[in-house]
Amino acid sequence: MVQFEELSLALQALKPEIDDLSDALGMKSMKSEIEQLELRATEPGFWDDVEKSQQVLQKTGALKGKVEAYNALVSKYEDAMALIELANEEEDLSLLEEAQSEVDGVRETLEKQRLQTLLTGEYDKNNAILTFHAGSGGTEAQDWAEMLYRMYTRWAEAHGFKIKEVDYLDGDEAGLKSAVLLIEGENAYGYLKSEAGVHRLVRVSPFDSQGRRHTSFSSLEVMPEIDDTIEVNIPPEEIKMDVYRASGAGGQKVNKTSSAVRLTHIPTGIVVASQVERSQYQNRDVAMKMLVSKLMEIKEREHLERIEDIKGVQKEITWGSQIRSYVFMPYTMVKDHRTGYETGNVQGVMDGDLDGFINAYLKCASQGTLQK
Repeated sequence: MVQFEELSLALQALKPEIDDLSDALGMKSMKSEIEQLELRATEPGFWDDVEKSQQVLQKTGALKGKVEAYNALVSKYEDAMALIELANEEEDLSLLEEAQSEVDGVRETLEKQRLQTLLTGEYDKNNAILTFHAGSGGTEAQDWAEMLYRMYTRWAEAHGFKIKEVDYLDGDEAGLKSAVLLIEGENAYGYLKSEAGVHRLVRVSPFDSQGRRHTSFSSLEVMPEIDDTIEVNIPPEEIKMDVYRASGAGGQKVNKTSSAVRLTHIPTGIVVASQVERSQYQNRDVAMKMLVSKLMEIKEREHLERIEDIKGVQKEITWGSQIRSYVFMPYTMVKDHRTGYETGNVQGVMDGDLDGFINAYLKCASQGTLQK
């Protein structure tokens, strides 16, 4: 039947891309590396160094996950083809919708795995630290910052990432002034690095009794969490530590003592804070990790050889250089100014549907076509 023959041709057109993906992922070398890692795990004394043995097991698990995901894609392709052939032979149009869904599923899975091949940065596989800052404009900007906080939380939940609130400073009347989230999971930074910058909102303000349209700005900083395998030495005399009582969304349980910690890196003026852990010592450890991550991110971005080469205060992104605009009124549109990608489904975006923007950024970045 014509309908099934068309579906078969559409599916067959994906086969060369699936084969190319195997090469792009390095399936052969990946399987070889898994074998070597599994051999290491059988060597005498492997468990003597618990930290190293855990790293080997984690790497093995991550590689196996990629191999299994690719094999699942191949199986999905074969199952879809078998269904189309069966339905065509039986001339059973009741299977047409299911067959179409299977082909769409193969295409979506292929696209998702292909995007992973674009995550080639040194820290792309790492967890991501997201820092939200409300722009000038008081309550309106602080409410917008909280909307962004919710948007990225929803995105992370939908993708199975673990979310940990590190710091949260309430807004004066609504929203938040600043907040820090740790998004844990493979490739979290690789995907979310595209979101760093200034986000612009245009809407009729719910805080304006005259119902006027307002423009608000908030910025998002995205850093890779630097793991303990990378040693960074920061002299103690270069760090100023302040302690205070925790407050805000996460502070209800821990604000009886001065357990929150704020660290200032004196040479650069960088400030980081943590308030959600129970003890001052735990919060200091979290804040130190954030400081190291921030310094490493600046070092990489500015192409410096050493952290000591970072000079002066690192300024926030200027409000005139927004990466994306979210328009609620007089029409609905979200547009990324670097890639040109846009959608009219504002509510979907605010509920965490960001994959289109992230995918467009990764593709443009790999092709060198990002607009400045």
